[in-house]
Amino acid sequence: MSEKSPQPRRSPASGGRPAKPYRRPQKDPVRMLAFEALRAVDERDAYANLVLPPLLKKARQNESFQARDAALATELVYGTLRRQGTYDAIISACVDRPLREVDPPVLDVLSLGAHQLLGTRIPTHAAVSASVELARVVLGDGRAKFVNAVLRKIAAHDLDGWLERVAPPYDEDAEEHLAVYHSHPRWVVSALWDALGGGRAGIEDLLEADNERPEVTLVARPGRSTTEELVEALGEESALPGRWSPYAVRMAEGGEPGALEAVREGRAGVQDEGSQLVAMALAAAPVEGADARWLDGCAGPGGKASLLGALAAQRGAFLLASEKQPHRARLVERALAGNPGPYQVIAADGTRPPWRPGSFDRVLMDVPCSGLGALRRRPEARWRRRPQDLEGFAPLQRALLREALSAVRVGGVVGYATCSPHLAETRVVVEDVLKGRGAGNLPVAAELIDARPYMEGVPALGDGPDVQLWPHLHGTDAMYLALLRRTA
Repeated sequence: MSEKSPQPRRSPASGGRPAKPYRRPQKDPVRMLAFEALRAVDERDAYANLVLPPLLKKARQNESFQARDAALATELVYGTLRRQGTYDAIISACVDRPLREVDPPVLDVLSLGAHQLLGTRIPTHAAVSASVELARVVLGDGRAKFVNAVLRKIAAHDLDGWLERVAPPYDEDAEEHLAVYHSHPRWVVSALWDALGGGRAGIEDLLEADNERPEVTLVARPGRSTTEELVEALGEESALPGRWSPYAVRMAEGGEPGALEAVREGRAGVQDEGSQLVAMALAAAPVEGADARWLDGCAGPGGKASLLGALAAQRGAFLLASEKQPHRARLVERALAGNPGPYQVIAADGTRPPWRPGSFDRVLMDVPCSGLGALRRRPEARWRRRPQDLEGFAPLQRALLREALSAVRVGGVVGYATCSPHLAETRVVVEDVLKGRGAGNLPVAAELIDARPYMEGVPALGDGPDVQLWPHLHGTDAMYLALLRRTA
């Protein structure tokens, strides 16, 4: 099958059937918006959660663009990105060339169409016709015929039927089977399975959770807002209590957090419960002696720093929030604005810090990582990351942990956190630093302390002493936390 423009129709004079009158393609604002978002993700390496809001804001300027249109556009973008691997396998079975030879804009239209056919309740005829009309607008009539032919092939089977055709049997190749069924790169399936352990049920539950739309979770920053205020503002029917954090409120029906007064004023914010639990655990772990100076050494964009700052203020403690990138440091300043306690935000490199060793009682180091723990929120990250990316993060993660342990005083506590469950970014980093492996021996003595008691009420935290949260077990991002106490 070819996507090239067909030969011109024969005219009546040559004996062929009369050509149908040309009809100008009609723009569908919902599908045009979804297509624009996918192109931005592909062409600019943008993230959908950053691209989509301004596109929706612009679309809402037209009074005919309703809330249901915004919801459909959001579902088309995120659903297509989450299921990209599965849809690629299906589309590949319906074309006569490798997918790399299909123009990316054409592939985006096909993927949007495949999601409407296989991942939504949109009727088949409507899904095909709307996708072909989109192709006419953005690709031209010639390639629209190619799109029409491919989508009609896809429409011949439902999702389960296609998976039976394009995924290898589990018994023959378990990782590839899971990769196709659950739309994750094979190397990610392997890494998550290693970190999770156990058999087939656990990894399938995790991969399925990665493909679910995450709830929007708010944090009521202590001393500045309350969960009662947020529930009242949302309405009891639209608010659910947090599962684990006493500061969390879940937005049961979605909505726009920025519409809440407490969020606009910075007294509350959007923060995953796993991120809240990490900050709370560091604040709860006992330290020996003074508890007056706290450090967030990788503070951008400011979620954990704002919660830490509020918790520190309740004890009269000072928080220094440090972020290497100046533009991210400005985000931290915005998140901390109005904090009732003393704080300072600086732009500084945590591997070459401006502070003196032993200056702090508590240190959080939420290090840069692959982000494999937040695939629910950033589904495109699974297709963007490569195994070799972890090699680039490794030296930085170890250097930041060493500097964190140097920055804390004897008897103080360090929290090493990542939004990744990959063992190479979590337990292996901590073990290597404590045992002095790799470049830069640890100039201080430290020991792991059990983090589980400081996530009170949270089940399934494993054998410790470190903690790994999971989307399918805890409803959070896959945050990792190790707590370490400096001993000498």
